[in-house]
Parts: sequence; C-alpha cells; structure tokens
Amino acid sequence: MDKEKIIAELNRHKKLPYLDYRLKQETEDFTDTLFYTLFDANTPVAVNLELLEKKFNQLMDMACWDLEKPSEELWNNYISHLPQILENLNLDAEAILNCDPASLSIQEIYMAYPGFYAIAIYRLAHELYEEGVPLIPRMMTEYAHRQTGVDINPGAKIGKSFFIDHATGVVIGETAVIHDNVKLYQGVTLGALYVAKNLEKTKRHPTIENNVTIYANATILGGETVVGANSVIGGNAWITSSVPANSTVYHKPEIKIKTTPNV
Repeated sequence: MDKEKIIAELNRHKKLPYLDYRLKQETEDFTDTLFYTLFDANTPVAVNLELLEKKFNQLMDMACWDLEKPSEELWNNYISHLPQILENLNLDAEAILNCDPASLSIQEIYMAYPGFYAIAIYRLAHELYEEGVPLIPRMMTEYAHRQTGVDINPGAKIGKSFFIDHATGVVIGETAVIHDNVKLYQGVTLGALYVAKNLEKTKRHPTIENNVTIYANATILGGETVVGANSVIGGNAWITSSVPANSTVYHKPEIKIKTTPNV
C-alpha cells in the first residue's frame, strides 16, 4: 500500500467515531482553574468565575450535545452549588486532619494529600453529572485518577466528612452510596458483583452507612450490599453480602514462619 492510500485509510478510520481531544485538554484546564478558584488564596474569585463561565461555554460548544437546559442556565445553577461544595470539602479536610496522626497542618491536607484532591474533583464533577452534562464530569474525575490513583465515578453519592487515607488504588463505582463520616484506606474497591451492559440503569455498587471504616485492599461488591453503620471492615476482606450495623469483619490468613536454626 502506498503512502497516499495509507493516509486515506488512517483518515477514514480516524473519524469513526469523531474525537476532538481539545475537549479533554480544555476540561483539564477548566478543572485546574476551578480548583484554584476555590482554594488558592491569590486567585480572585470574582475574576475567575467569569473566566470559568467562558471556559464552560467553550466546553459545551466543543461537546456539541443537545441538552434540555441552555449552557447559561446550567452554569448559573452549577455555581449556586459551589459554596455548599466548598463547605463539604472543608469538612473533608477537617476529617482527614482529625483522623490522620501523620497530618501536621490543615494546609498540608489541602496541598499534599492525594485523597483530598480526588474527593475535591469528584465533588466538583458530581454536580455537573447531576445536571446531566455528559462526558465532561467523567473526564474531570479521570484527570484526578491519573494524578492520584483514585478512581471515583462522578455518579457516586458521597456524604459529609469523607476520608481516603493514602489513596492509591481506591475504586468507587457509579452507583455507590457512601454516607457520612466514612474512612477508606488504600486499595479499597466498592464495585459491581456482575458486569453486563444491560445492568446500566441498575444499582450495581454497595451502600456504606455512617461511621464505617474500611481498611486496605478490602473489596465490597454488589448493589444490594449494605455495610451497616459503625462497622469496621478489615484489610483484604472480600464482601458480597450485607453486613449488620456495629460489626467487625476481617479476613484471617494463615501465616507460617519457619526459622532455620543457626548451624
């Protein structure tokens, strides 16, 4: 095949489907600007809200989706939720400070904790998800995933004072419901028991009630699975059915140590 035919074939397949990666790049820039608007002391809120509106409109123009609400109405509704989002994120930061003995200051939480950053981008993306904005919320949380190793689907519902410690490897599915004062450690998965496209509109991921702690590498699966309030799930536990409130669940491995005597 000559060069011209190769180029023609590449162009033909490249358009199936049509992808404009500027949307991805601009979404990441929008996400950064949004985060700095909420938290950076040197970023002027009034100026940045106008900038963010322009960026949002550009994103919607590039996406070319027909939504019931016009872009301006969507944006005005979204920014009306930002004070509550910021209040919730401040509660998340306080929860981390109060629970982690390694945290030395509240500033450290905001600037150096990947779990907090992942939660922040999730909360900012979730409101757009609730408004029915397609793709952009998922690209926002995927941006945070790439930076932190935490994969939170923007459709998940997460309550107040949420704490992810160490962060890396945490996965929270689209229909997961997490209530208040929940703590997760690295490697925790809140996933689906079955993976099939016809389950798209069903609740596939577990519910975690108030004051639950889930330790490293625990896996909790299934839309009907509920972990009751005040429970503790130990590391490496595999759970596919509900846990009553005030329970302790743990995986008990068999560990053998063989010591060779000194010769």
